[in-house]
Amino acid sequence: MGLNSFFDLDDHDTDVNSEVIAGATTFLAMAYIIVVNPTVLSNAISIEGYTDPEVFQMIAITTILASVAAMLVMALYANRPFGLAPGLGLNAFFAFTVVLGLGIPWQTALAAVFVEGIIFIVLTAIGAREYIINLFPEPVKFAVGAGIGVFLLFIGLQEFQVIVNDDATLVTLGSVGSNPVAILGLSGVVLTLLLWARGITGSIIIGILTTAIAGWGLTLGGVVDRGVLVNESVLSAVEQQGVFGVITGIQYDITPLAGAFIDGLSRVEPLTFGFVVLTFFFVDFFDTAGTLIGIAQFGDFLDENGELPEMDKPLMADAVGTTVGAMLGTSTVTTYIESSTGVEAGGRTGLTTLVVAALFLLMIPFVAIASAIPSYASFIALVIVGVIMFEGVVDIDWRDPAWSISAALTITIMPLTYSIADGLAAGIISYPLVKAASGEADEIRLGQWLLAAVLVVYFYVQTSGMLL
Repeated sequence: MGLNSFFDLDDHDTDVNSEVIAGATTFLAMAYIIVVNPTVLSNAISIEGYTDPEVFQMIAITTILASVAAMLVMALYANRPFGLAPGLGLNAFFAFTVVLGLGIPWQTALAAVFVEGIIFIVLTAIGAREYIINLFPEPVKFAVGAGIGVFLLFIGLQEFQVIVNDDATLVTLGSVGSNPVAILGLSGVVLTLLLWARGITGSIIIGILTTAIAGWGLTLGGVVDRGVLVNESVLSAVEQQGVFGVITGIQYDITPLAGAFIDGLSRVEPLTFGFVVLTFFFVDFFDTAGTLIGIAQFGDFLDENGELPEMDKPLMADAVGTTVGAMLGTSTVTTYIESSTGVEAGGRTGLTTLVVAALFLLMIPFVAIASAIPSYASFIALVIVGVIMFEGVVDIDWRDPAWSISAALTITIMPLTYSIADGLAAGIISYPLVKAASGEADEIRLGQWLLAAVLVVYFYVQTSGMLL
């Protein structure tokens, strides 16, 4: 059986070349997690007898393996072009709230992630997750894509240092004219937009690689100081050890991490552990749901009812990935919004995801130099797709108060709280309330009321300090 028939490429109006380009695009957009995840988790994970760099490398490898496990399910079972990896918000919660804040051993935190993954597998198998997601109001479903777009744009502009912190206004315009990162990043965005507007296939890849090469060239040529456009540690390691030395010096043995969750299960304090599991569960549930719906809308995967056919299959991918990740030694795995970059590049099937998984595996020998592509170059993809994803707002009936209010809250709350889950929750809560106030309570399903009530409780628990 060939790739064409296995992935139904003809039925999805795509081909092998388009899928490979899309996979490479998604990989470049989300490859930063190979560096960022161990950076975050190593704040909380320490292993006796191993140095911090060795622990970092262990986590980097488990990050890759967990991502690949999830993506194999997504590619071969779900046949969807969605990349998966440990979620950024969830790994921060793992490290800073659970381990460092609550004082829970990191092994027990992994046990909580494992339990969450098992719950997800069961709920997905019986169709409960898909049922809940299909309760989402239509305006929220249509607004998710635009909300994610604003979120992506916001993240990208911060990475370029175009938007920076300000004590008076929270954010403000950075010193763009004198900042090499901002100048090069925006130059890359302009180049990529021009290529995309011309309809050039792989424009996002070209923009990312061109910008990365320019950053290295300006650094090695002495035009820009070391460490500004290229990570100083990468430069130093390569100069001191050579590429071969950096590669061969990697800590490949992950046995101190793999299986640590079993030890964690023996140190469980029921009440706190339950809160941790529920928080992981809730945030992961709605992050994944929002991301899937947003990308599906963007890629025209939704049916006439605004639902993603056979949603249980991609949901199973993140459930399996989370479980495997906990067993290996990393935090919750979720579907990545950066998958939108691959969809924009033409990805329509699991072959895209299979390419992403293969490229992740190829990074194992290079985890020590994984930051060779500067993050500002990779984040060009986020800015481009963030702008493009605004197209979803045309399907929203802005004259209907229930639609306009719930959609507007969904779109704005996501970037302002740095959370897809919070944006979704705001939209889901507001919809039945405004609908009822408009005299249309009979159109609201009981499940939508119940979902809104649960989310009110979620916001209270999240903001009341109960977990601190």
